[in-house]
Amino acid sequence: MILAKKVRLKPTREQTIQLWKSVGTARWAYNWALAKQEENYKIGGEIISDRILRKELTILKQTDEFAWLYEVSNNITKQAIKDLCDAYKRFFEGLTHKPRFKSSRKSKASFYNDNVKLKVKGNKVLIEKVGWTVTSETIPNEKYFNPRISFDGKYWYLSVGIDTSRPTVELTDVSLGVDVGINKLAICSDGEKKKNINKTISVKKAEKRLRRLQRQVSRKYNKNKEGNRFVKTGNIIKIEKKIRHLHRRLSNIRMNHLHQSSNDIVKTKPYRLVMENLNIEGMMKNKHLAKAIAKQCLYEFKRQVQYKCEKYGIEFVEANKWYPSSKMCSSCGSIKNDIKLSDRLYSCKCSHKMDRDLNAAINLSRYELAI
Repeated sequence: MILAKKVRLKPTREQTIQLWKSVGTARWAYNWALAKQEENYKIGGEIISDRILRKELTILKQTDEFAWLYEVSNNITKQAIKDLCDAYKRFFEGLTHKPRFKSSRKSKASFYNDNVKLKVKGNKVLIEKVGWTVTSETIPNEKYFNPRISFDGKYWYLSVGIDTSRPTVELTDVSLGVDVGINKLAICSDGEKKKNINKTISVKKAEKRLRRLQRQVSRKYNKNKEGNRFVKTGNIIKIEKKIRHLHRRLSNIRMNHLHQSSNDIVKTKPYRLVMENLNIEGMMKNKHLAKAIAKQCLYEFKRQVQYKCEKYGIEFVEANKWYPSSKMCSSCGSIKNDIKLSDRLYSCKCSHKMDRDLNAAINLSRYELAI
C-alpha cells in the first residue's frame, strides 16, 4: 500500500522566491483552466479534456505576454490543469462540489513536482527549477508517487507517496464499534474513550489569544481606513503573521490528537472495526453545533482510522447512517424513538441503563449481526 512521507524543507532565500513563483503559477494555471471550462459550459459544450487545455497553454506560453511561465517547471502547470479537470469531472458525477477559483489569500499554497525528476541525495532533494534543497530528515530513495510541495504558513514541506508492504499483525477475535461525537471524540465498545481536544486548556488559551489578535487587527484596519480602501500597515502585517501561526498551531494540535487517537484504537488489533457513516454536511447545517463539529474534524478522523485499518489488515465496516445505534437498546434490542440529544444516559424499559454513547458503540460492534 502507498503511505505518505512528509518532510520539512529548509530553502535559501533565493529558493523561497522560486517556490512562491511555482505556487503562483500553479494557482494561475488552475484558474485559467477553470475559466475555460466555465466558458465552455455556458455555451452548452462538453468537458474539455486536460490534453486539449495543455496544448492550448503550450501555444500561449510562446507569446511575449506569457513568457514568464517558462520561469517555472512546465510540469507544474500541466498537473494544475489535470487537477482542475479531475475536479470538474467529479463535480458532474455528483461526488464533490463545483470547483471554485483559487485566491492567493485563502487557497492552500502548493504545487506538483514530477516524480521522475525528484532526486534524493542524503538530506537533500532536487526540486525542478529550484535546485538542491536541504530537508529536516532523509527520505527513502525509492519510487515516489504524487510529490507535492506545500507551505503551511510558517514552513515549506515536501510530501511523497511511498509504496510500503503491510506489517504482519496477529488480530484478536474482537469486533470493535466506535461511536464519534462532540462531547467525546470517540467512544469504543470496549469502554475506551478519546477526549475532545478542543476542551483542553492549551487549545482554549490559543483560541482566546486568537480572538484577541483578530479584534486587534480589525481595529487597526478601521483606524487606517482611507475612504473605501483599507491600508495594510507594518503592524497589521505583523499581527496577521501571528494569527497565521496560531491557526497553524491549533491545526497541528488537533491533527496530532487525531493521529494519536486513531493509532490507539487500531492498535487494539480487532479483526473488524465498525464506524457510523455520518452525514457531516447535514450536521453542519445546525447553527448551534456547526462550529463544534467542524473543530472535531470527524471526517478526517474516520479517514485516518480507515487507512490504518487497511494497513494492518483489519476489516473496516461503515454502518448505514440510518442504522439506529443511538436509539437501540444494547441489552434487549428494542428501539426508543423519543430519545433526545440532551439525554446522555440511555434508559430502557427493560431496566437497562448505560451511557448513551457507549450503548451506541456496542450496537455498532454488532452491526452485521443486527441486520
